Amino acid sequence: MRIEQLTFTRFLAAVSVVVFHYGGKSFPFYNENIAFIFRNADVCVSYFFILSGFVMILAYGNKAFISAGDYLKNRLARIYPLYFLAILIMLLLQFREKNIDYWGLFLNVFMIQAWIPDKVLSVNPPGWSLSVELLFYAIFPFVFNRFLKKMTLERITVVIVLFWVLSQIIFQLYFFRYEENQLSIIKDVLKYNPLLHLNEFLVGNLAGLFFIRNLKEKKGNYDFILLILVALLILGLKFPLGLNFHNGLLAVLFIPMLFFISLNNGIITKLFRNRVFVFLGEISFGIYILQHPIYALISAYSVNKYLHISDPTIVFFLRLFILIVFSSVAYIYLEKPIQSKIRIRNKAALQIKNAS
Repeated sequence: MRIEQLTFTRFLAAVSVVVFHYGGKSFPFYNENIAFIFRNADVCVSYFFILSGFVMILAYGNKAFISAGDYLKNRLARIYPLYFLAILIMLLLQFREKNIDYWGLFLNVFMIQAWIPDKVLSVNPPGWSLSVELLFYAIFPFVFNRFLKKMTLERITVVIVLFWVLSQIIFQLYFFRYEENQLSIIKDVLKYNPLLHLNEFLVGNLAGLFFIRNLKEKKGNYDFILLILVALLILGLKFPLGLNFHNGLLAVLFIPMLFFISLNNGIITKLFRNRVFVFLGEISFGIYILQHPIYALISAYSVNKYLHISDPTIVFFLRLFILIVFSSVAYIYLEKPIQSKIRIRNKAALQIKNAS
């Protein structure tokens, strides 16, 4: 099951993260009326984790069994080439500056940097989330085969919701106990450790199960409900009430948004299903994972030096444009061919299995 309108939401989330990292001084993002949204746009990573759990169920929910080896190879073949390209670019930059982080490079190559607090943001900082995703990919076949396919939806709901609630309590109780300059390692563990993000993936799995079993036929015009949910999200970011949303708390809004975007047949969906917007969604992984390498390659200093452009807004959008173009090229000539080979290989394997 492929829901096209969800694809463009990936682009919106990825660009919001880019603004969070690099666009704070540019127009319109420095305007205080909206600046608070992008200062908190790192919550989009939480959206990615929940969405990942959701679409895994849409993709595999009707299967009787998932082969762990085949599944992991397929997932790594989709994400690792571009992930490794980003590492190579950063390695070249480190080599040029004669400041190679060998330990960080090792951890990044094997996608385990999120387990090491002081190296979680090494080499290519956005890559930490792929280190988290690797845990999701490693356990999903086991969780699917042993629990999601064998337990009733009611029992699955109780177990996952309790795990999500426990994760939120632990995170909220401990995160604000430490100042920014005190016990930063503990904060890094709370904020980046893969185990503390597992609740997001699992609650996404639960949402996917509920969707395909109870909701997928209930299509309608939900534009107004979606606008209300977006307004509630903005209000939550504006008035967080002393809470931190980095670890899945916003699932209470993200999951309804996933449901209604998936079921909607109104103007928003028609817009999101536009071919251009779908393509932008398809290159969103490149936008996310290549943001730091591209912005490091094309620094604000170099733009000023060679193009004599110093305005922060122009510099930001010029670099964003280059990032989108580079991600498009990477998608067309790297990601898409690899995905095509995966589909051909899987189709051939299925034909052989059916023939035998």
